[in-house]
Amino acid sequence: MSNPSIWRGVITAITTPFTADGQVDHAFIAEHARWLIDSGCTGIVPLGSLGEAATLGFDEKLAILRTLVAALGERAPVIPGIAALSTGEAVRLAREAKAIGCRGLMVLPPYVYSTDWREMGAHLRAVIEATDLPCMIYNNPIAYKTDFSPAQIAELAQQYPNVQAVKESSGDVRRFAAIKSLLGDRLELLVGMDDAIVEGIAMGATGWIAGLVNAYPRESVKLFELARDGGSKAAAELYAWFLPLLRLDTVPKFVQLIKLVQEKVGRGNERVRAPRLVLEGAERSAALAVIDHAIATRPQL
Repeated sequence: MSNPSIWRGVITAITTPFTADGQVDHAFIAEHARWLIDSGCTGIVPLGSLGEAATLGFDEKLAILRTLVAALGERAPVIPGIAALSTGEAVRLAREAKAIGCRGLMVLPPYVYSTDWREMGAHLRAVIEATDLPCMIYNNPIAYKTDFSPAQIAELAQQYPNVQAVKESSGDVRRFAAIKSLLGDRLELLVGMDDAIVEGIAMGATGWIAGLVNAYPRESVKLFELARDGGSKAAAELYAWFLPLLRLDTVPKFVQLIKLVQEKVGRGNERVRAPRLVLEGAERSAALAVIDHAIATRPQL
């Protein structure tokens, strides 16, 4: 029933690159995805929060999925975020994703509207039922103002065999233990906040939907492997270097920050789609101090 392999390892929440005139840069996203897989990542998650999905049109989303599936072929799964303003659009996106060749879905609550479990649960069920693709439930109450409790996640897992994983981004590492107490090993647990990866692995996570990996894939994969195979002590030195960068993933302007890191290491540009604007002033200076220090002290792997 379960296909755990697609949920394991370092899976990139890929940024959406834009050309100077504001269009999606398909040539770059294809090359970038191949480089990430070459560097040890196990999959690509487009159309997430970091991918600026809320500012992409429906046809733009499908075009990105086609580009990534063509670029990666059988090498690695493309697992898009499925989010929309309406349930109907989310269902349509899920079906199109399957038709294009995506191998799993990351199921999000709807944009803007946050409500009770009766309505949120109905939305998730509609997306889960839209295809037979394996699904990962994405819990991010900080960003989406909707908190899926361990009991609610367990309810979906017990109802749907294709619910295989949960991406936990509540910031509360205790959630992993709570989910395990209800479901045992029924679901693959994935960390969704970069600065909680070592703690999450200690609590049983087997995958990481990562952000700073867009700039530092080899370091991300190495950190994951050290924490998985040797625990927090083995990962401590690399984690200490990486943490100031990883914390950039957990603030409101994380998209601008991560794209700035990409530009500084020569792996993309910092262009974002409005209402986001590139960083400036003291905010930019503070970010560059963190980024430049990391570049200067980058460990030899």
